Amino acid sequence: MKRAENKSVRLLQIEALLLAHSEGLIASEIARKLDVNRSTIKRCLPDLPKHIYVDDMDGDRWKIDRSNYVVNVRFYLHEAMAVHLATRLLATRMDKKNPHAAAALRKLGVSLERLAPRISTHLQQSADVMDDEAQRHDPKYLEVLETLTSAWAEERKVRLWYRGKQERINEFVFSTYFVEPYAIGQTTHAFGVFDPKGKRITFKLERIERIELLHNEAYSIPADFDPRDLLGDAWGIWYTDSEPVEVVLKFHPRVVRRVKETRWHRSEAPPEEQPDGSLIWRARIAEPQEMLPWIRGWGADVEVVEPKWLREELMGEARAMAELYGWQTHRDVVNNNTSPDLAQTFSDFFGGES
Repeated sequence: MKRAENKSVRLLQIEALLLAHSEGLIASEIARKLDVNRSTIKRCLPDLPKHIYVDDMDGDRWKIDRSNYVVNVRFYLHEAMAVHLATRLLATRMDKKNPHAAAALRKLGVSLERLAPRISTHLQQSADVMDDEAQRHDPKYLEVLETLTSAWAEERKVRLWYRGKQERINEFVFSTYFVEPYAIGQTTHAFGVFDPKGKRITFKLERIERIELLHNEAYSIPADFDPRDLLGDAWGIWYTDSEPVEVVLKFHPRVVRRVKETRWHRSEAPPEEQPDGSLIWRARIAEPQEMLPWIRGWGADVEVVEPKWLREELMGEARAMAELYGWQTHRDVVNNNTSPDLAQTFSDFFGGES
């Protein structure tokens, strides 16, 4: 093997080692693992690619800059389309600019120029949408997301300052277990644990006021941790250690077809069609409160049957909405001895007692 080829192979071996050791390795450790002389490793220094560097602030450890490491991925056509659809959801359901998502989409578009030119053009147009001025520019959010991404990749803790209830800002040392987008709120959330209790916690990225990566504080995600288990019963991202609650909804005949077109939750039971054409829908949900925006979206085409507290909450909201628009409820009619016509219409409209 020629010397240049030998050095190229050695650099690839070093890269593979450093990818497996996020804390970095000193030259003697690399030499020992590759079964070569330390001087052989030292001779590679002038030829190191930009993403491999020697950290003289950490005992001359060789490390990989994961932010500048290019991952080579090859897609089949339909795999590329799947990535496109996922990124389009990000573009349409999140309100903030994300130049990394736009760049990824452009690269995907360029790679498809010869194979599927029409799809390639659309992918690059989608990237332009992500960069559009209509998107909210939030540099603080982007800094938080980038720092958490690096911390998660390297399994390094972060120190963050979080704006919580009553606008109080609290400081946490946090270990990132995973990051999840939330379409309902157009937000992003980080799940993990915080020191010193090791207690599970979720942070909304938009409320993190400041963040810093703790380079010398490592952590390990438990081998048995699986976010699918944590969020398995959630409607979105709200989880609980309690048993999930059965939610029973009754849908009006005019929306039954639409309801049946989609599987809304992994726990939902087969829908039960009723003699009057309506549909009974059941699922076991960790925190039914999280379903409220979706239930509200169906308006008068859905009635909450169970749980009772959720039904009463919707009834209260319906009553408040009626008062907001100057309608009368059945209670108003009884108390004020006024015409029941409008009140009865309201009661029927919202499908429940008032």
